[in-house]
Parts: sequence; C-alpha cells; structure tokens
Amino acid sequence: MSILEMKVPSPGESITEVEIATWLVQDGDYVEKDQPIAEVDSDKATLELPAEQSGIITLKAEEGEVVQVGQVVCLIDMDAAKPAGSAAPAETPKEEPKAEVKKEEPAPVKAETPKVETYAAQTPSPAAKKILDEKGIAPSQVTGTGRDGRITKDDAVTASVPAMGSAPAGGNRAQTTTKLSVLRRKIAARLVSVKNETAMLTTFNEVDMSEIFRIRKQYKEEFAAKHGIGLGFMSFFTKAVTRALKLYPDVNASIDGDFKINYDFADISIAVSGPKGLMVPVLRNAENMTLRGVEANIKDLATKVRDGKITVDEMTGGTFTITNGGTFGSMMSTPIINPPQSAILGMHNIIQRPVAVDGQVVIRPMMYVAMSYDHRIIDGKESVGFLVAVKEAIDNPVEFLMDGDERKALEL
Repeated sequence: MSILEMKVPSPGESITEVEIATWLVQDGDYVEKDQPIAEVDSDKATLELPAEQSGIITLKAEEGEVVQVGQVVCLIDMDAAKPAGSAAPAETPKEEPKAEVKKEEPAPVKAETPKVETYAAQTPSPAAKKILDEKGIAPSQVTGTGRDGRITKDDAVTASVPAMGSAPAGGNRAQTTTKLSVLRRKIAARLVSVKNETAMLTTFNEVDMSEIFRIRKQYKEEFAAKHGIGLGFMSFFTKAVTRALKLYPDVNASIDGDFKINYDFADISIAVSGPKGLMVPVLRNAENMTLRGVEANIKDLATKVRDGKITVDEMTGGTFTITNGGTFGSMMSTPIINPPQSAILGMHNIIQRPVAVDGQVVIRPMMYVAMSYDHRIIDGKESVGFLVAVKEAIDNPVEFLMDGDERKALEL
C-alpha cells in the first residue's frame, strides 16, 4: 500500500505555523491530484492546499487547529481505486390506487362568539396612567383586566418593570460566537502595536476631482477598448503619491531601531477588501509604471485577493500604503499606518459641494484626503507638504501627471 503523507508547506519566509481554516473535502473522499483540499490561514494570507496525488484521503487535523509548517495534516492512499459513479436511482413503483373510504362527517360544533376588541382595550385609567408613567412602563406591556380590556389602577400597581437584560416580547436574542482567523488576529495585534509604538498623527486636505472626472468621461471608452481595462481613480492617486514621495523622501522611509531607512523606489501597497478581510498587495516600483500599468496591476492583484490566490510575497515589502474608504461611503477617517511603513494615504467618498473658485461659488466633486504618519521621522512640514503635492497633482493631473499630453499619458 502506497500512502502519501501530506505536510504543510511553507507559505513564506518567517511563517512557522498556520491554521486549518476549512477542509474542502470529507474524510474518506477520493481526491484528484492538484484538487484544492483545504484552506489554511497564516498571519499574512489565506492559501489553498492542493492534493499532491490522487487517492483516498484521511484527515489528520481538525478545522481551527494550529499546525506547524512541515506537520502531516492528511494521508492519501494512492493505491485506492477511484469509486465508480453512482447508478441512477431506480424508479419508484407506482402505488395501486386505494379504495375510497367514506369518512363520517363530524357533528357540527357551535362556533364561539369571537371576542371583540374595543377602543378601550389596553387604555389605562387616569390613576393607572400616572402609576405606569412613574414606573416607566408602557400600557402595551400591561394586560388590562377591567371592562373591555381597560387597565385599572390595580393592574398598574401590580405591573412590574422588566428585568434588566430580559428579552422583549417576540424579540430575537440569539448570538453567535466564532473564532477569529489567524489573519484577523494578526491584523488586530499589528494595529494595536501601531497605536502603542508609533507617534501617529493625521493631517487632512481636500482635492477637486473635476479634471479627473473630465478625463475619465472623455477617454474611458477608448482606453477600455484599447487596453481591456477600466480607467479608475486609483491610477491617478498612485502616480500622485509616487511623485510626492520623490519630493518628500522622508515620507518614503521606515525606522529600524536607531536607524532610518530611505527607499529610492516606491512599492505602493493598495488596500483591497477580500472575503478574508483587508489585504494589501504591493505594486512594485510603481514610480516606473504608466497609468495603464497601474490599472492593469491593480486589477490583477485585486482579482487574486478576491479569489484567494494572492501570495505572501505579493503582500510583503511595501513602502507606502493607499486605502480607499470612499468605496464604502466614508467621508472622513484617520487611517492607521501599515508597519513598518511610516505613512498612509486615506481616500474618501466624492461629494458634490459648493466651493469658492476665483471669487465665485461653484459646485465641484470634492474628496477629503487624510495622511497618517509617524511623527518620529516625519515632521509636520514634510507631512503637510506631501499632502499638498498630492492635492495639486489631483487638482491638475494634466500638468503634474501627464506632462501636458493626455492621450500620450493614456497610451492612446
């Protein structure tokens, strides 16, 4: 008998354990080679575990169990034959019609006179109302024993206040307890450490999206037809960030003990909401990408996140993060730094608001932007200057991001 011991592979450097999130097969099932048999959570991503060979599988770990990298989690009997397909169910024989049995009619029952509710039902008398008001009890919570269902003084005196935490009549009090995934627990720990270990501050500004709206409206169909991707907002913000990072290099830095590390490249982490939580895949050397290149790479990474195909390497090593809470309707927030990075840009929803332009009040599509930064290595001057640089690029993308040539910048 040939038995294969399937061990947990290493999802990435520095990861020593994972959690069995979900078994996708049952104990004793026949599995095909490369068939996904489980989803495993590490502290950085959720990954699928494929079968290494075909055969009958025996599970050796429970869902929710934390296992070490290299530990045996299942056995595959490679000599087991693939079970034949189940035969079609036999046709159920038709039952012979039974002889009709005449049922005796039950004796008629005299119907009860229905109880008629009147306008007086659940109405308290003046004395009863005063007592109920003092107790803080609604008349609807008391059953009246007086004529036509009226609430008497005695009913009010004997009525009791519902106990604290008691279930309201007809209310649903169910609750569910589920264990947080390894990924969610790791994210929670990192967020708390950021708040405790960094001198985090946030600065705010607003951007006028009018020009980007115009460019997208004018070129989106031609852009999509030529490149096979949409022209979104994120490419403009990514290029605005890479430009601002060149102007303010201390924003593109991190702390390592007593040392500051400055990066000559811009690896931009893009926050993407996936089925397992928020992921931050990285655009490598985004400073060298065109608008089309940014859109194509973001689409590819976002698809991998939503399909659970993203790898640890694709989410490691960013130097700056962009997050867009506006997709969920957020108007203003203070984003939390993604360590070991030192700054993050938060985008928000776009609202048509009145603004003053050349002494006139006009309606423009406006967005609030927020930049959280680690004050240990980024001063107020750099943080404010960085955000102003982002603002001027978004307000006037043709001049600052497209070198005055829209079609060339869009590769049309």
